[in-house]
Amino acid sequence: MSREEVKRPLGILSLTALVVASMIGAGVFTTSGFSVATLRSPWLVMVAWAVGGAIALCGALSYGKLAHRLAESGGEYVFLSRFLHPAAGFLGGWVSLLAGFTGAAAFAAVTFDLYAWPADSRPAWLPAKSLAMLLVLVVTVFHAFHTKSGAIGQNLLVGFKLVLLVAFLLVAYSLFGNWQGGAALSRPLDSPPPNVLLDFASSVMWISLSYSGFNAAVYVTEEARGGSATIARAMIYGTVVVTFFYLLLNAAFLFAPGVQAIAGKSDVAAITAQALAGEWFAWLTRAMICLGLASSVSSALVAGPRVYAKMAADRLLPSQLATKDSPPTNAVLLQGTGVLLVIYFSGLQSLLSYLGLTLSLFAALTVSTLFILSNESHGDVPKTEGLLAPGIFVSSTLILAALAAYHRPYEAIATAVTLLSGIVVYLAVKRFSSN
Repeated sequence: MSREEVKRPLGILSLTALVVASMIGAGVFTTSGFSVATLRSPWLVMVAWAVGGAIALCGALSYGKLAHRLAESGGEYVFLSRFLHPAAGFLGGWVSLLAGFTGAAAFAAVTFDLYAWPADSRPAWLPAKSLAMLLVLVVTVFHAFHTKSGAIGQNLLVGFKLVLLVAFLLVAYSLFGNWQGGAALSRPLDSPPPNVLLDFASSVMWISLSYSGFNAAVYVTEEARGGSATIARAMIYGTVVVTFFYLLLNAAFLFAPGVQAIAGKSDVAAITAQALAGEWFAWLTRAMICLGLASSVSSALVAGPRVYAKMAADRLLPSQLATKDSPPTNAVLLQGTGVLLVIYFSGLQSLLSYLGLTLSLFAALTVSTLFILSNESHGDVPKTEGLLAPGIFVSSTLILAALAAYHRPYEAIATAVTLLSGIVVYLAVKRFSSN
């Protein structure tokens, strides 16, 4: 093994797998039911998924250019701090912690609850979201006090999402003759909604959450063999693969059971499985999805608290969250409490809107730094032809975000509150440090 392989253990295959695994989460198993109820046409929903994939690909190309300018691990926090302002970097880290970890874990947990026990068969003694909260409590205790056990449990859950995708697609397309969607296309559900542009923008914002992991490789740039060139290729390959899978998967969701069956429903994968092969396949699909979603919650409660602990060690958060030992118990307990609060006070669709809007806006802000003249230590701004993908990503994200915020103002207010709270914390930290 060469010295570079020891210092930089991640090759193109590992990095591409990281991107794919980071992108595939709860969103793809829930979004199309809400989107088809809003847009009233399965074809418009498929276009929305394709547009989301195209925007994500432009984002992957853009983040590749950012990695070329600054080959350091850290993602948005590093890019915004270096190229814009330390305050912007802190806000990028703040949004990643609140939306990227806490919000995403809550979304995965609520989706777990919906798939674990369908609403139409749930007994009265089992309230909505109770299974989501139970999952978070168990995982929090697991990771707060039992590092070794937590790692073993996490390893057992890793990989189920990809296995599910491949297995589900093989079964779905082998039973293509059982698809019922064609008969539903002429029904009233397909009449255009009154605000098609606003509804389409909201749907793409929901869908953008499912693509939000396209930039995962930039968080480990310093561990990549081949440096920024390998990072750029991995993000492109991963995004193309996931887009292809998403289009195949959503074609099955939308056309196998018929749009009437999934419109407004969150457990679209289970409904599709039921239509394809009956009750046994539906419950098997639910079980596999629940395992994958449990791994998503577990991953967030592993990664997030360690970021809190690192920021505390850097005196950006209270020192009680820092720890010299493992695990960072206080940070894990704080993260788990935050996830429980988000689950209690929000619904699945509002979480979709909030997370899609917030994460997309900060990705656009990060990419926009490519247009800022860099100093000598960071190289030159890309040539005009090299700014096409960043231009498409930033402009399309901002336009869609503006339309979605106008259409769903409450989620936009939640995004604004997140940013304002980050500014308050940053100013407080700066004042404390100066004193």
